[in-house]
Amino acid sequence: MEISKVRKRDSRIVSFSKNKIVTAIHKAFLSVDKDEKEKAGKIAEQVAVKLEKRYAGNILDVEKIQDVVEEILIKNNLADVAKSYILYRQKRKELREIKSVLGIEDDLKLPINSLKVLKARYLLRNGQGEITETPKQLFKRVANAVAEADKSYGDEEEEIKKTTKKFYNLMSNLEFLPNSPTLFNAGTNKKLGLSACYVLPVPDSMEGIFDGVKNMALVQMAGGGTGFSFSRLRPKGDIVKSTTGQASGPISFMSVFNTATEVVKQGGKRRGANMGILRVNHPDIIEFISCKEDSKEFTNFNLSVGITDRFMEAVLKNGDYELINPRNKEIVGKLNARKVFSLITTFAWKNGDPGIVFLDEINRYNPTPEQEIEATNPCGEQPLLPYESCNLGSINLSKMVKKVGDKYEIEWKKLKETIEDCIHYLDNVIDINSFPIKEIEKATKANRKIGLGIMGFADLLILLEIPYNSAEAEKTASEIMKFITETGREKSKELGKKRGNFPNFKKSIFRGEEAMRNSTITTIAPTGTIGIIANCSAGVEPIFAISYMRNVSGSLGENLAETNQLFEKILREKDLYSEEIIRLVAGKASIQDIEEIPENIRKIFVSAHDVSPEWHLRIQAATQKYTDNAVSKTVNLPNSATIQDIEEIYIKAWKMKCKGITVYRDRSRDEQVISFYSDDNKKEEEKKKNDKCPNCGTGLVREEGCKICKSCGYSVCG
Repeated sequence: MEISKVRKRDSRIVSFSKNKIVTAIHKAFLSVDKDEKEKAGKIAEQVAVKLEKRYAGNILDVEKIQDVVEEILIKNNLADVAKSYILYRQKRKELREIKSVLGIEDDLKLPINSLKVLKARYLLRNGQGEITETPKQLFKRVANAVAEADKSYGDEEEEIKKTTKKFYNLMSNLEFLPNSPTLFNAGTNKKLGLSACYVLPVPDSMEGIFDGVKNMALVQMAGGGTGFSFSRLRPKGDIVKSTTGQASGPISFMSVFNTATEVVKQGGKRRGANMGILRVNHPDIIEFISCKEDSKEFTNFNLSVGITDRFMEAVLKNGDYELINPRNKEIVGKLNARKVFSLITTFAWKNGDPGIVFLDEINRYNPTPEQEIEATNPCGEQPLLPYESCNLGSINLSKMVKKVGDKYEIEWKKLKETIEDCIHYLDNVIDINSFPIKEIEKATKANRKIGLGIMGFADLLILLEIPYNSAEAEKTASEIMKFITETGREKSKELGKKRGNFPNFKKSIFRGEEAMRNSTITTIAPTGTIGIIANCSAGVEPIFAISYMRNVSGSLGENLAETNQLFEKILREKDLYSEEIIRLVAGKASIQDIEEIPENIRKIFVSAHDVSPEWHLRIQAATQKYTDNAVSKTVNLPNSATIQDIEEIYIKAWKMKCKGITVYRDRSRDEQVISFYSDDNKKEEEKKKNDKCPNCGTGLVREEGCKICKSCGYSVCG
C-alpha cells in the first residue's frame, strides 16, 4: 500500500508529493554549490521507497519524511548535502518557534523582521486590537482593490481576475511593493489616502497658514508625509497691515506645524514626517539654517535650503547675493554667499540638517513648467506642486536576476514585464485613491504623477559580483534606471491611448507626444519599511554593514537586529561558511580588514562607510540622470569627516546635476536610525580621544573655556 497522505505541522492533511521532496533535496544540493537536479530526483526516489516500506498505509508526519531524507543522504555519502539539509531544517524550526511567539500566521514564509514590521504596522486589527489578517490576505486585499480600477475602463471580469493575480504575485513574491499608505489602507472601509507624498502650500496669511496645519493633520492621519515651502511667508519683524503689528516670521510658524505633527500619529501607524524648505534668498535664512541647533527642536521636520544656481555661482566666486522680501519682492539686504554656505555645511556636519534642494535643477525637469515647484516630500525624492500628491512603489532588483552557470545576470525580460505591470498598478492607485481635501484630488489628477523606483540595488550588485564603489556599478545604475524610465513611459503612453492623457497634457513637456497617461514615471524612494518587508537593501544605498541594529522603537517598541542574508548565502555557496566568520563580522562597520574572508568577497561586500563621498555621489547622479523626479540618497560619512568635506560634497552634487543632497556623519545625533552593536563602546572611546577640529580634522586646543584649532583658526566656545 502506498503513502498517499501527509499531516502538515498545522494539522492539515494534504496529498503526498514526491516532487516536494525532490525540490527540498535539490535546494540542499544548490546550497553547497551543486546543481544536480537529476541526482536529487534519484535520492527522492530512494526516500519514497524507504517511506513506503516503513510507513505504508499511514498518514505520515512531515518530520518523519525529513528524518528519512537525512538518512538517505548520509547513506549515499553526501555528508555536505546532508549537513546543509540538517542546518536548514534546524533553522526553520527555530524560525517557527520565534514566529509562533509573534502570534501571526506566516503563510508566505517571510523573514522574522518582515513579520515584525507587518504585525506592528500593516496587518488589519479588530476593535480589540487583535490581528485579523495574514500577510497573504494583506496582499490579496490590496491586489483586489487596485485591480478593481480596471472596471472603469471597460475591462471584463475575467481580465480583472488575471490582473488581480498579477498584482498579488508581484507583492507576495516580494518583487514589488507600493508605498506604505497603499498597504495600510487599500481595500479597507477606511476612506484614507493611498499616497505617501504630499506638498501643501503655506500662503502668507493667518488663515492660509492654519489651513495648512489642518490639511497637514488630515494627510498625516492617512499615513502620508508632507512637504512645505515657507518661502512665501514675510520675514520676522516685517509689517502686518491688518494689525499694524510685526510678523513673527516663518520659523515661528514652523513650530506650530511641528507641534501639530507631534500630536497626530499617522493613522495610528507611524509618526508624521515633514520637509521644511526655505529659499536661500529669504531674509530669515540664517535663523532657518540654525533652527535645529538644539536637537530637541523641530524633531518632526527634515530641513532643506532651497538653493539656486545664482547662489552657487556666488559661492564659487566668494561674492554677495541679494535677500528678497517675499511680500513685495524688494531687495532688503545682501549676504556673502560663501559665509552662508559655510553655515549650512557646519550645521549639516553637526546633525545632518539642513540638506539642500537645487530648485533650478528641479524646475528644469518640471513636466508642467507653467507652475514652479517649490517643495518636496519629507525625504526629498518627490518634488511636487502645491496640493499635489504622488503614490510610489519600488521594484526589488534582487529578484530580477537569473543564474547562468555559476554567475548571476539581470533578467531583462522579467524586469520589463514587471515594470509594465507596476505602471499599470500605480496608475490604478490614483483612481481608487481617497483624498483628504478636494484641492489635493484636483491637483493630483491633473498631472497623474507616479513614482516607480527600485530597492535591492546593493543586493543586485553583490549577486552580479560588482563592487558598489566602481565604474561598473555606476554604469549598471544608469542602465537600469534608463530601462525602467523608458519602459515605463512606453507603458504610460499605451495607457494614455486607452484611458486618456493626464488633463494638463497640452500644457506639459509631452504635448508633442502621441499620448501620455502620467506626467512623471520614476522616483527613487528610501524604501525604509517596505525594504524590511522585502528583505532587501534600501533604495540605491549601499548595504549599511553585514550586521547592524535598526532603530524602529518609535513604532515597534524594539530595535531590529539585521544581518545581510546574501553574505551567508555566498559563504555557503563557496564552502566558506563558519560560525567564527559570522562572529568576526558582527557589529563591524566594515569587513575590509578581516583577512579570514577572501579578498574577492570583501570587495563586493562594501558597506556604506567603505564608500567614499565621491562614489555615493556618482551612484546618485547616475540614477538621477534617468529618473523623472528625484533620488533619496544619503551620503554616509565617518564621524571624523570635516566641514570642508561636506562643502566639497554639496558643490560636487550641484555640478553633477543632482536635485538635492543629504549627508549624515556617523553618531552626529544622539539617536540614529541604523547603528552598530558596539556603538555604545565607541562613544566611550571617542570621549577619551583628543577632540578633532570639525573644519580641518586636526587637533583642537583648549584655552579659557574655548576649543581653538591652531591649524585653521576654527573655534568652539562654551
